[in-house]
Amino acid sequence: MKLSEFKNVLKTLEKVSFRMPNGEFVESHTHITEVGMVNKQFIDCGGVVRNETKVGFQLWKDDSDLDHRLFPDKLNNIIDISEKKLSILDEEIEVEYQTETIGKYGVEFNGFEFVLTNKLTACLAEDNCGIPVVKQKVSISEIENGGSCAPNSGCC
Repeated sequence: MKLSEFKNVLKTLEKVSFRMPNGEFVESHTHITEVGMVNKQFIDCGGVVRNETKVGFQLWKDDSDLDHRLFPDKLNNIIDISEKKLSILDEEIEVEYQTETIGKYGVEFNGFEFVLTNKLTACLAEDNCGIPVVKQKVSISEIENGGSCAPNSGCC
């Protein structure tokens, strides 16, 4: 979800709530302690220099302050200040949240609350680092020519 989408959803909400990928809610006294731009410059395993920019949110909870709540208007104000002071762009949001360790999540909206989504790692240079290409398995019966595998039929 891009920052502009997040802000538009916030305008429609009475409360801010987050749900983990496993369906459990993030505690209601959790609040966003950081909003910023996260710039990552790196070289992939194929030797290509890459740049990645995201909007970073950090969710944090303090179990000694169970009454703390972050409301949509206040969060929108924090985002507005961050956009002005840090020149934040309208990029995808990446949320940091600590459970057993600090996890990084994407964020979506399901119509009721924000949902943290799992992120996956990937090789960005598969064609340059020896990862074999996975061939698609096709059943002969699914071929357009009625399963015929005659010469020049396009089945092989």
